[in-house]
Amino acid sequence: MILNTDVLIIGAGITGLNFALNLRDDLDIIVLAKNSLQECNSYLAQGGISVLRNENDYEAYIGDTLSAGGFKNKRQAVEILVKESRAAIKRLEQLEVPFNRDKNGELIYTREGAHSINRIVHCDDNTGEQLHKVLEKKVREKTNVKLIENCFFADLLASKNRCVGALAINEGKELNIIAKTTIIATGGIGGLFKNSTNFHSISGDGIAIAIKNNIKVEHLNYIQFHPTSFYEDIEDKRRLLISEAVRGEGGRLLNKEGSRFVNELLPRDKVTEAIIKEELKYKSNHVYLDISFLEKDFVLKRFPNIYKNCLERGIDITKEPIPVTPAQHYFMGGIKVDMYCRTSMENLYAAGEVSSTGLHGANRLASNSLLESLVFSNRAVEYINRTISPYSVIFKELIKKSDGDKDYYNNSLSIILQQEIKKVRGDIINELVAL
Repeated sequence: MILNTDVLIIGAGITGLNFALNLRDDLDIIVLAKNSLQECNSYLAQGGISVLRNENDYEAYIGDTLSAGGFKNKRQAVEILVKESRAAIKRLEQLEVPFNRDKNGELIYTREGAHSINRIVHCDDNTGEQLHKVLEKKVREKTNVKLIENCFFADLLASKNRCVGALAINEGKELNIIAKTTIIATGGIGGLFKNSTNFHSISGDGIAIAIKNNIKVEHLNYIQFHPTSFYEDIEDKRRLLISEAVRGEGGRLLNKEGSRFVNELLPRDKVTEAIIKEELKYKSNHVYLDISFLEKDFVLKRFPNIYKNCLERGIDITKEPIPVTPAQHYFMGGIKVDMYCRTSMENLYAAGEVSSTGLHGANRLASNSLLESLVFSNRAVEYINRTISPYSVIFKELIKKSDGDKDYYNNSLSIILQQEIKKVRGDIINELVAL
């Protein structure tokens, strides 16, 4: 089957949906989801979204991000993120994302590891889920967007370093999707690991296909382990993340003897290293994260989902500590992009966890991931909206010329599509069919 569209978005997490929502209404858009729309890492995000508090916070926020990243960050990307963070959150407020607010209706800010102040907005302890639901609802209301679930991204369609779409497999059938602009937003690599907080289906597909097509990638060794996933004696199952916000609200890390052994608000790599040392020291599979000393009503209101999920696993977090251990969580490397998410291949963009803007350095600062998805996809959207001309112009011209003659329209359209395919596929067609 051959499909034709102006923009093809591969991935239906918050990055992909943000593209689909904000691209021009006169563009035909197709969004592919590997499984269901909800099976994406951004849907699992608990903590929140970082944001610049005020002008006085500018240098501090930049400093926190650089420090957490081991000063291996690209400063230009960090400055863009911080400068444009407030506008990104404002857009979400206009979409009525249900951020937690105080009695006066003002946003509530929390703090997480390696942040010098409280600067994280949140929706209880399931920010990603709440944001994804809002974006999905808005995207489904758009008549120019086609969502295709259970669609496996198999390869790019490209010729002479120019991308013109992708090959996908949907319900066992090959889809050849011709697109003026293609966006890879396939997420990270957690599915490659035995212990990960990611969905197992998020397995580095976008990275692999980029490498296959000689698209530039970088920092493939920048892999982050979250210090606190719920410890369970299980294999091949997604680990329950215990949000960094738990430590941000005062949670204490304790070793087997019940003693604190690390500053809980250090960067993730430092806390992870300290936990591993304690586990080796005591020949244990985990340490403990304790918030049982906090007011029960506060815990239930602030962390309703973590409370529920832990209780299902036999732990009442208001009465006893949580067994935790590090697990793979995030990928800071990926497809190398510029500040508008453009890759080294013409007409191909990459955004979200699959991309490498250089923002995070060697270790991501907590709650900068959702913000990166929003800020940089917003920048790419603005660039694409300025530069793309839709295929729909061709279709409108055909409709005008055909004057109601369906055979004339269909034959002419078929010729155009055949020419497009012939132009870009060339000898690659045999390889794609073999796949």
